Amino acid sequence: MNIKSPEAFRTISEVSKDLSLPQHVLRFWETKFVQIKPIKRGGGRRYYRPEDIKLLKGIKSLLYNDGYTIRGVQKVIKETGTKKILQKEFENKDFTDLENINNYSNENNISQHHIGETKRKKLMNVLNDLVELRKKIKQGE
Repeated sequence: MNIKSPEAFRTISEVSKDLSLPQHVLRFWETKFVQIKPIKRGGGRRYYRPEDIKLLKGIKSLLYNDGYTIRGVQKVIKETGTKKILQKEFENKDFTDLENINNYSNENNISQHHIGETKRKKLMNVLNDLVELRKKIKQGE
């Protein structure tokens, strides 16, 4: 198997395998996120640029790790832009880190929804339980 350079374009099957996502999910995300624009060649074959792949990784992280909905990710992209998702240090960062979100929001006058302390604590407990469960699952693999 040939090893491509990091700057090389990838086919949908390569991206699908790298991200552990079905190809139909990637095609669906193209309809929901206008920022994902693979190059289409003859016969409709998609070729993803490295920036497209980074954006897909960021979207996947928000959806699968941080529990965002598609509409929520669209809002994050609208408010912060794709540059924040593309940045390496932000790529694997937990977007639910309230302190960082609050700091960013205050600096850029982004409105955000506030929840009560009781609900926040309950959600944090659920999140912690899910993180522990995920660790147990990974240990079992």
